[in-house]
Amino acid sequence: MPSPTTISVDKLSRLFGTPGCPSLIDVRTDEDFAADPQLVPGSIRRPHASVADWSGSLDASSAIVICQKGKKLSEGVAAWLRHGGIAAEALEGGFEAWAAAGLPTVPAERIPTRDKDCRSIWVTRARPKIDRIACPWLIRRFVDPGAVFLFVAPQEVEAVADRFGATPFDVENVFWSHRGELCTFDVMVEEFVLATEPLLRLARIVRAADTARLDLEPEAAGLLAASLGLSRMFSDDLAQLDAGMTLYDAFYRWVRDATGEAHNWPTAKAGGRS
Repeated sequence: MPSPTTISVDKLSRLFGTPGCPSLIDVRTDEDFAADPQLVPGSIRRPHASVADWSGSLDASSAIVICQKGKKLSEGVAAWLRHGGIAAEALEGGFEAWAAAGLPTVPAERIPTRDKDCRSIWVTRARPKIDRIACPWLIRRFVDPGAVFLFVAPQEVEAVADRFGATPFDVENVFWSHRGELCTFDVMVEEFVLATEPLLRLARIVRAADTARLDLEPEAAGLLAASLGLSRMFSDDLAQLDAGMTLYDAFYRWVRDATGEAHNWPTAKAGGRS
């Protein structure tokens, strides 16, 4: 019988990467984490011993706590969070069960250094269209939900990155950028080890729309049209990013859950001849 204080790996696997996913908190000991420095996608490491100190600043209404085996550390931290008014559950079987199920994990070394508020900071060119909206979506949904994105004049990206401790992306001569025929979104899916079938298909759609190769995926023309439309609806890049998050949420749910579904207009009225 499932415990009322836990959530199964299978249930979390349906939630992660979606806007409805609770805050994911990794409380493994430093020794356990050092032995396998990977993270459940979207999770943030927090020290279990100081939960009473950081729980009050947690900006979340619900949370899932992950320790090595889903026992005392995650149960205790989840209880502390519930004490503070946050609906919290422990992941059954912990990180070991997630990894054993063959679900994706993100290498911690690939995540940029976080600021004092536990956020990664990214910077790119202003006036995003496709790749520079898709990449922030991927980061916020699968790497760092609290990630901050700075959109600046193209010629200032490098200097802003240096002065503000930000990671540049989708500009020339940086790690997170186009590689050969791959766009930056492809590179992030690969480097963050997120190559699930849904994300690989979404990556092909993004690449096709971003590099004017609409023949690669039939949905690319729709993404291009919607992206260009959003860029003309919003003069503020952050407002456009917020709208784009919903657009990519919809595309992700389609590639994950609905590619086999069709919609046809009824050919006959109810009760009439077919």
